[in-house]
Amino acid sequence: MVKLNEVAPDFKAQAFVKNQFKEIKLSDYKGKFVILFFYPADFTFVCPTELEDMADHYDKIKEYGEVLSISTDTHFVHKAWHDASEAIKKIKFPMVGDPLHVIAKAYNVLRDHEGLSDRATIIIDPDGIVKSIEITDEPIGRNAAELMRKLEALDHARKNPGMVCPAKWKPGDATLKAGIDLVGKI
Repeated sequence: MVKLNEVAPDFKAQAFVKNQFKEIKLSDYKGKFVILFFYPADFTFVCPTELEDMADHYDKIKEYGEVLSISTDTHFVHKAWHDASEAIKKIKFPMVGDPLHVIAKAYNVLRDHEGLSDRATIIIDPDGIVKSIEITDEPIGRNAAELMRKLEALDHARKNPGMVCPAKWKPGDATLKAGIDLVGKI
């Protein structure tokens, strides 16, 4: 089972990206932040709204790393969805197929009784360490702006050891230096 501050399990899989099929490996992205954006299925209801939101934020996310959207559909289905949906046509990041459930199982986000992945977001740092795990219930769509804030906070904390980002922190806001002098004073 994947845990915070542990090495992210590597994987390789077929993806649909930039109008072609390509084999990708997680290790190909070492040295960058990687967002694993698991979603239940193509041709559904909430999923395209989330993926379109990610696509709208992708240029900013690319400043930090890469998004890998992952479902248990095949890369062929990803292409068909891309061709059929105006929202999905916006996607420039890899759409990874996981039809054998290898990736979803490795990250403990597979709904065994359904063969679908949970709605899960996992952020991996440039060293390949899992830094954030978020799993939401089926009817709740995720917000790419909040994900972007988390990514910026993780980057800031990485570049400023010992400093922590409080709730609602945004780039340019004050951070805190973790220490005994703050205990009970905030």
